[in-house]
Amino acid sequence: ELDIKEGKDNNEEITIPKEPERKLADIWHDIHGVDDWDGMLDPLDPLLRSELIRYGEMVQACHDAFDFEPFSKYCGSCKYAPSEFFECLGMAQHGYQVNSYIHATYNINLPNIFQRSLRPDAWSHTANWIGYIAVSNDEMSAHLGRRDITIAWRGTKTKLEWIADFMYFLRPITLKKIPCPDPRVKVESGFLNLYTNKDQSSQICKRSAREHVLEEVRRLVSQYQNENLSITITGHSLGSALAILSAYDIAETGVDVMDDGQAVPICVFSFAGPRVGNTRFKERLAQLGVKVLRVVNIHDKIPEAPGLFLNEHIPPMLRKLGEASLWFYSHVGAELTLDHKSSPFLKETNDLACYHNLEAHLHLLDGYQGKGQRFVLTSGRDIALVNKQADFLKDHLLVPPNWQQHENKGLVRNNEGRWVQRERLNLGDYP
Repeated sequence: ELDIKEGKDNNEEITIPKEPERKLADIWHDIHGVDDWDGMLDPLDPLLRSELIRYGEMVQACHDAFDFEPFSKYCGSCKYAPSEFFECLGMAQHGYQVNSYIHATYNINLPNIFQRSLRPDAWSHTANWIGYIAVSNDEMSAHLGRRDITIAWRGTKTKLEWIADFMYFLRPITLKKIPCPDPRVKVESGFLNLYTNKDQSSQICKRSAREHVLEEVRRLVSQYQNENLSITITGHSLGSALAILSAYDIAETGVDVMDDGQAVPICVFSFAGPRVGNTRFKERLAQLGVKVLRVVNIHDKIPEAPGLFLNEHIPPMLRKLGEASLWFYSHVGAELTLDHKSSPFLKETNDLACYHNLEAHLHLLDGYQGKGQRFVLTSGRDIALVNKQADFLKDHLLVPPNWQQHENKGLVRNNEGRWVQRERLNLGDYP
């Protein structure tokens, strides 16, 4: 505005160029990474920005819907049935329908990876809800230019969880019967176990998360093979690692291939994700044509691990030696780097969880214009969302920290006037 006023005072004609109006349906391949987002990250393409925020909100829904109240019979599950998932979260406008929920179990020494109920009659003591598979409806598909199958993976819920995520060394991916022509392809052991483990004694986890995802993707690809299709996998933190691992698995096993032999494009939008595997894993993922865009805050320590010292940045002369170890990791795909210190709305804090917070990442995406550019919010997204599960906004904004609460912690009054937990459907009946 100052530039325009100054130009008018000098009797100069000011021309503000307008960007040609583009439709998402016309450039969705670019948004999906067909050219590895070349020229779209700096400055940040407006349509890519809106799509990143939209998919990030679909991951945030996993956090918002997760029942982590230890006094709840359903602790560790999703609060809502698949048919009402987006509606209950105020996200009906996203235009997707949840087809199925993903649950995970474990038999590894990670006692804090799951949230457990204190009640003896709990729905499960060995399983957690960890994500969902959704499909765009007809109206949304027309807007997107294709029918989109989205898989969203939840991140960790406590500080102990995301510390525990990086305790294990690399293991060959074939050890868990995931096909791979190169036995040197290795991934982090904890991620691999969480993705592939199952529990025959559990009604919820008779199938592993891996088996569930592959079966559902195969079914959906067959159902919609006469349409333009995409597979978009997204996740935050631990969920980012599972998103990348499942994307690799879908492409390697070929469940994304339609009857005419064409493969459905696979893209991963990762938020605050750690490294997942070694250099061979990175190379094989690229060979399979899986596109990965990682959104990171440069002050967040999680994307630096595992492989804090042995990673893609070590000198070439040491790399061969490092790759022979069980601790050499490499990031995959393209990276979009954000800096929370560029936002005038966020305060100085030493709380590392704030740096890692997903809502903070979405806020930074909303204001990021490009390297060295001024931070300007573009979508009108409410900044109060940053403090939903954090204390990161400056105090003068008057948004209380950690303001999101489950009303009455899930208790309702029954016909006798007593406060009891609302009964839910048998979770084993969810698809």
